[in-house]
Amino acid sequence: MEERTPLFDFQEAISILKSTGKKAHDVNELRDGIAVASEESIFHHTYQYFLKGHILEYTNDFAQWAGKSLEESILSEHLSNVDPYSFKSIDEVRKELLRVIDDYLEEFPEPRQAVAGDEFYFNESVALVFFQGVKARNLAEFLIALKYVDPGCIYFHFYEARSRVEAETDDFSKWFEDGLGKAELARKVRAIDPFMHSVEGIRQLVGELVEQELRRDMEGGIL
Repeated sequence: MEERTPLFDFQEAISILKSTGKKAHDVNELRDGIAVASEESIFHHTYQYFLKGHILEYTNDFAQWAGKSLEESILSEHLSNVDPYSFKSIDEVRKELLRVIDDYLEEFPEPRQAVAGDEFYFNESVALVFFQGVKARNLAEFLIALKYVDPGCIYFHFYEARSRVEAETDDFSKWFEDGLGKAELARKVRAIDPFMHSVEGIRQLVGELVEQELRRDMEGGIL
């Protein structure tokens, strides 16, 4: 019996916010809060930053607050350089954030305080994942779907996938390689740095790579 190509079943992630009731008025309190915050809170404020649709002037909520609310631009820049996807665990991300803040406080031991009402609020989020009802059997169908699925779908398959311990890669490249036998395409997609692009940027880059692969297939008479 001929083996059938596995479908790519698009899923979407949406985030439901949950308040922890904890907040910080200045960098010292931010540091103390990060030290004891739950892993869910650290994940929300770093990894899930890309799900929130922020323009990548800052790359996590801590840097955003330090830059916008405290006007601590040096700290904000250093916090923005913390790439959560380069660490193996959330605890490692926490330690790096604390190291950056500790280094900053050694140079600037009396940081500004936020004005009333503009404190940093530590939150957590519950991610709900559901199927979009969109499936692809081949690259052409995948490309069409990729152009129209919700941004939360791109986030789930490209960003969130990399935070799964058992995955350590994105769902797109895994399907290209394991499902379609497109190892080179998978390598190119896997090489895209999630830290350097927005969700829409990822949509465009992956789409361009798939279009190039489809053109090669057509020229080679595969399609």
